Amino acid sequence: MAFDQLSDRLQMALRRIRGKARLTEKDIDEMMREIRLSLLEADVNFKVVKQFTKDIREQATGEKILKGLNPAQQVVKVVHDALTDLLGGETSVFTLKPQKPHQIMLVGLQGSGKTTTAGKLANYLRKHESVNPLLVALDVYRPAAIDQLVTIGEQLSIPVFEQGTDKKPTEIVKAAKTYAANENHDVIIYDTAGRLHIDETMMDELKQIKATLDPEDIFLVLDAMTGQDAVSVADHFHGSLGITGSIITKLDGDTRGGAALSLRKVTDVPIKFMGLGEKLDAIEVFHPERMASRILGMGDVLTLIDKVQENVDEDDMMNLMEKMMSGKYNFNDYLKQLKMIKRMGSLGGLLKMIPGANKMMKNANVDDKQLVYIETLIGSMTKAERKQPALIKKNASRRRRIAQGSGRKVAEVNRLLDTLDQQTQAMKRMGTMDPSQLDPNNPLKSLQGAQPQQKKKKGKGKGKGGFRF
Repeated sequence: MAFDQLSDRLQMALRRIRGKARLTEKDIDEMMREIRLSLLEADVNFKVVKQFTKDIREQATGEKILKGLNPAQQVVKVVHDALTDLLGGETSVFTLKPQKPHQIMLVGLQGSGKTTTAGKLANYLRKHESVNPLLVALDVYRPAAIDQLVTIGEQLSIPVFEQGTDKKPTEIVKAAKTYAANENHDVIIYDTAGRLHIDETMMDELKQIKATLDPEDIFLVLDAMTGQDAVSVADHFHGSLGITGSIITKLDGDTRGGAALSLRKVTDVPIKFMGLGEKLDAIEVFHPERMASRILGMGDVLTLIDKVQENVDEDDMMNLMEKMMSGKYNFNDYLKQLKMIKRMGSLGGLLKMIPGANKMMKNANVDDKQLVYIETLIGSMTKAERKQPALIKKNASRRRRIAQGSGRKVAEVNRLLDTLDQQTQAMKRMGTMDPSQLDPNNPLKSLQGAQPQQKKKKGKGKGKGGFRF
């Protein structure tokens, strides 16, 4: 994720004060120095950094904290609250206006991801708001942009209105509004043209489009890699058009994320959505508090729950859990579980939402390619082997055949068998464990070390716990 480096540095700064019964001003100074450097390296606007660190210092050096109980925990809360405020405070909820159709104008520089974002947003609104969206191509200067939007529309089965490159954008807008009214489209998303840099010609055209449209929303699409330039870009667009919100793209990449941290504080424009990948469903509502928790390594259980509810059928999940706990779990079930996980996003991203899991998996090799390799291994098994994993355990020649058929190694087949056993054992322990043993800050560790409520028979050793990725 874009904030990985910043997250590591901030967590390191906070670890220095954790566990201390009392804090001194020197401790706070050292922490603040690390936080200031972390934000500057993340390409956050220097004015924002100055105000942010000033606010934290004023609260963290108060007598109530320095002389109070658990001062370190109180300082962590101060940093979390300040970071939440920096990202926008409360979630800016997107609401469809009662007027129909609801018109959304996407603006931004060339290369920021406007066209892909138009498709993602249309797909999101259709799924969550039960609307009938229409995409409109207004980038008459780049035929490739029109073709890209048409392709995206075909992939999503969402209609795209375009009239090529011969007409003016304002003429296309008028024709699109008539078409939308005739076809009962209640949301129209306009993909406007961008430039490599801001110029008066582009702004004049956007002003004309806005005057013709009178849109309910104007969203600035901003690349997370923009850095400190994000502030000037947002200022220009907001000053000329009066944008109602922004969408930060490429937050899944290895970028510093300074744009997201600077934008709201400087322009007072809320971040509405964030793009987290190339897939056309990789867009989420931006929740400042949840993002602050992720950055500080506290997890994001609420977003994880949202993803599970959206992508996992409750009956299927309950059926899988029952099979695990009864010992009837097999590779057909395992494959079904993998597909559920893949629908929710990257494995690394999901782990970061679990409190404590990110720290535990710090040095682990969490690679989504491993899921593909596992699918290949299972695909090389016979129907009988998938249904009865014991057949593979007892027969070395079967393991060699599966490895050769999948182009993998026998050791990987053995690891897959071990993982299946470990998942089943972990679920059995969960079904019998004392709820008081569950640590809410580190659920994975609880599963590894949990002991069942019933007494064990003498001579029985402790089972090995834990998941392997």
